[in-house]
Amino acid sequence: MSLTVSKQFGFSASHTLSGLPDGHKCSRLHGHSYRVRVDITGERDAVGFVIDYGELDWVRDLIETSLDHRHLNEAVDFNPTAENIAEWLCFRVDEWIDGRPEADRISSIGVAVSETQATWATSTLERRR
Repeated sequence: MSLTVSKQFGFSASHTLSGLPDGHKCSRLHGHSYRVRVDITGERDAVGFVIDYGELDWVRDLIETSLDHRHLNEAVDFNPTAENIAEWLCFRVDEWIDGRPEADRISSIGVAVSETQATWATSTLERRR
């Protein structure tokens, strides 16, 4: 049986999106109060944890140093859509999991990014074991 644990984080940032039709509102400079949810799916250890929630605090640190209160077009090297941010964070989490003792028990990682109360973009990575 596998279980999923989740932890949420937040950050505020501005961006513009390129490649949109003329006059599209998202091509203008604007900002969001983003929400990020990291989901880790896997098997429990002897304690009963998939992963200790406290171990995920490094994600908050990554977000704070890389994304929070920044103009995302200058902070990342891709068009900063919610989908692309979710994928970028998902790959960062996967790289981090690779170096963890839990790596063999983790079957998938999901990262969801919200720009508004009503919208979420989710990136899911199935891990090979």
